[in-house]
Amino acid sequence: MIRSVSDLSVKIFADGADIKGMVEMYKKPFISGFTTNPTLMKKAGVKNYKEFAQEVLIQIKDKPVSFEVFTDDFGEMERQAKEIATWGKNVFVKIPITNTKGIYSDDVVEKLSLSNVKVNVTAVMSIEQVKKITPALAKGAGGYISIFAGRIADTGVEPIFIMKEALEILAEYDNIELIWASPRELLNIIQAHEINCDIITVTNDILKKLELLGKDLNEFSLDTVKMFFNDAKSVGYSL
Repeated sequence: MIRSVSDLSVKIFADGADIKGMVEMYKKPFISGFTTNPTLMKKAGVKNYKEFAQEVLIQIKDKPVSFEVFTDDFGEMERQAKEIATWGKNVFVKIPITNTKGIYSDDVVEKLSLSNVKVNVTAVMSIEQVKKITPALAKGAGGYISIFAGRIADTGVEPIFIMKEALEILAEYDNIELIWASPRELLNIIQAHEINCDIITVTNDILKKLELLGKDLNEFSLDTVKMFFNDAKSVGYSL
């Protein structure tokens, strides 16, 4: 049984775009890296992409940080990626598995990897996609393949089998690590640990639940009963 975060073998990357929260997580010894994306940045109110990224990198210099390109044109994607890569030695560039037309990005991923750009291939959800992108990513600097296990689960499909098969495919590549992306609950961290996944990206709201690891369930039950009782009492409910 996992009783504390120190028992976990999977590396935890904090996922978000709030600089204050990212710096807070940076101070946690169990956080091994960071990821963000345009959607998270929009939600956090980020207006200037480059200024945000550079502020992050002033604060976080010695742990990997992934920033994503934001274009549908592969030529422009390559240009953006190469610029983003210059922002710091710890930078990984997120490239979507396809553009919005569904065309695979393997050619640009291969070019970038051979140019020594560390790539994080994102929005992957099928084994077919893993098989398609792995040879391109493996030819140079390598990087990460992010499978959105949480979104797979949202469709009613069990993601663990896909994650396990992906790990088997990537086992022969020393320069590629598998990321369990978009987890939905703390249990997903345990599941990623149990299948020996390399990395899991976790939002701050789930990270805050890490203190519950190993908590006695009878004690947790009692805490819950007390919460219901105290909340009803504080409002003054009566019948």
